[in-house]
Amino acid sequence: MYHPDLLRHPDSCPALVLNADYTPLSYYPLSLWPWQTAVKAMFLERVDVVAHYDREVHSPSASLKLPSVIALRQFVRPNEYPAFTRFNLFLRDRFRCVYCGSHRELTFDHVVPRAQGGRTSWENVATACAPCNLKKGGRTPREAKMHIEREPIRPTSWQLQDHGKSFPPNYLHQSWRDYLYWDVELEP
Repeated sequence: MYHPDLLRHPDSCPALVLNADYTPLSYYPLSLWPWQTAVKAMFLERVDVVAHYDREVHSPSASLKLPSVIALRQFVRPNEYPAFTRFNLFLRDRFRCVYCGSHRELTFDHVVPRAQGGRTSWENVATACAPCNLKKGGRTPREAKMHIEREPIRPTSWQLQDHGKSFPPNYLHQSWRDYLYWDVELEP
């Protein structure tokens, strides 16, 4: 019997990691563990296996189906506020320039320039494309006569997770789908 999972190399069989409440630890980036880490967690009884790949690994005395979805046995409380990183900043702004809406040549901009006392913080840094950033220069949006689509805020982890759902990864194993988008509104 042919099944695509049987031909997969074990290294291309990551396990989707769910919290103890069966929600993903993270949507973007998607919470995945390499198969070796997932198997080790199984043997240490730190996770429950929810679904398997058809792919097996073998030792001299045993064979084991690789887990495709695992759930932690202990709930991990997510941080309320995410780290201030370039990636999280772009995710907060949905990978769009706050001035023109472009998705190309993204960088970040200090809304109040550092030369005018602006700080490097969630509340003063926004995603901007290179042309808009160059046009704005060392001025405020008002001084540059540029409209800012949304004022920068410090997002919560929940807000970033919600934004992350809009950017699914390139590959989703069939066994993951029920756990990734369970809160999507159903079609009538």
